[in-house]
Amino acid sequence: MSENRIEATAKNIVGKVQEAVGELTGDEKTKVEGQLKQVEASAQHAKEDVKETIKDAVDNILG
Repeated sequence: MSENRIEATAKNIVGKVQEAVGELTGDEKTKVEGQLKQVEASAQHAKEDVKETIKDAVDNILG
């Protein structure tokens, strides 16, 4: 697992916790910030997926 994927996974977990805390306390700002972190983590995972797909394609072409 790459460092970027680990970072994205950690950001997703922090976002989920932050969202839950915001939900429990009624703090809409904290809840939304947590949701935003989860979106950022998803985007980071998608970027890593694209990079892996390109790498695999190049590896297949080059043998």
